[in-house]
Amino acid sequence: MAKKTLDAKLAAIRSGKYKPTDFIIADAKDGDIGFGASAAGPDRDRPGRFKPRAAHLQAIREMTESGLVDVMLLSASSAERLSLDGLFKKSKVTPAIRLNDTTDIWSARGGAYKDTPSLPHRTARIEQARKYVDLGLYSITFSNNTDHDAATGDAYSAYRDEAAGHKMRHFLEVFNPAFDIGLRDGADIGSFINDNIVRVLAGVMQDDHPHFLKLQYNGPAAMEELSGWDPGRLVVGILGGSKGTTRDTFELIAQAERHGARVALFGRKINLADDPIALVRYMRAVVEGDVGPEEAVKAYHDGLKKDGIKPVLPLSKDKVITDPVLKGGAKKRR
Repeated sequence: MAKKTLDAKLAAIRSGKYKPTDFIIADAKDGDIGFGASAAGPDRDRPGRFKPRAAHLQAIREMTESGLVDVMLLSASSAERLSLDGLFKKSKVTPAIRLNDTTDIWSARGGAYKDTPSLPHRTARIEQARKYVDLGLYSITFSNNTDHDAATGDAYSAYRDEAAGHKMRHFLEVFNPAFDIGLRDGADIGSFINDNIVRVLAGVMQDDHPHFLKLQYNGPAAMEELSGWDPGRLVVGILGGSKGTTRDTFELIAQAERHGARVALFGRKINLADDPIALVRYMRAVVEGDVGPEEAVKAYHDGLKKDGIKPVLPLSKDKVITDPVLKGGAKKRR
């Protein structure tokens, strides 16, 4: 079994010896447990249709074999199929599965599940998944609703109790709620999320502690506050969210890392890219300081042109920052 880059990088981060080359990148290819049949993305050869599962599995194989990511996040069924094929046996990439599918990740076309507070829900069975992986993602969302948030905490405790019996490690995903939750006293969502993360983890002992976090980037202040709370133990990572532009992708990883993030787990940003492997290669170059976000977009487009790939967005649009939380945080490369 090959040594996994994830374990070495986590050790360096926790020891206080972090370098940008220790930054952890995960490809979130678990979209089938949230988006269903549209998970693999649009099929460019068949307008109005989506790629089949075979294409989804092949994309996982190609990214894993590239060695550019440290973690490959999958649905339980994908992990089983690809592990039986031997994909991860000699790979330095750590496979992981989505352990729970709370209702706010249910994204069926036409669905309205995100309009109501997230409810705990699990489809995957730990004892079956443990045959193939020893790391999983557990997801929670705080809704500022006593009943729902208490149920979320109880379900997380029950999961940890079960996972301990199967020696299943986990990392914790915390979504921003998808609707107005009525925060009081002018509080911002980043502060609300940070307080709830620290509150919940205050009751978690070392043996059950998440190996790292995955959450929405809520700006520099929120990221610096959470990443500085307990840096030897609490490793903070960011999720990618919507596709956005390529500039959004590079800016997000650059700004988040600069303010304390040590992990990036991107799904749609990678999966829907014109060239996913090239995108991740430039993500690494950006976070390691070899190229700035704006320059990386141009270099990425130069590569698309060279390889005969027509981008969905022209360079003039793809180099624009569209995510409001990233605007104002961009730095000019010296």
